[in-house]
Amino acid sequence: MDQEKNTAVVTVLGRDRVGIIAGIATLLTEYGININDISQTILDDIFTMVMIVDLKDVVIEQSDIADRLNALGDELGVQITIQHTGLFNAMHRI
Repeated sequence: MDQEKNTAVVTVLGRDRVGIIAGIATLLTEYGININDISQTILDDIFTMVMIVDLKDVVIEQSDIADRLNALGDELGVQITIQHTGLFNAMHRI
């Protein structure tokens, strides 16, 4: 549970194209956000990706990260969301 304090879940959904992972990884790197785990799949032409990211060394507010990811998603033609791991887990508990 303590690890949840500094992590977030990033989800990506959209049509597959070159550069999605590179674009997102580059943006995260700019703000000191490390990717702890990543899973991505392409179903037909639909790209899906889930990342667990480490926010402990982040150099930007989480709301600003969300805004930057939304803007990047618009550029890449995908939907990108970020949620703190604690919130994500609370929303998905039965």
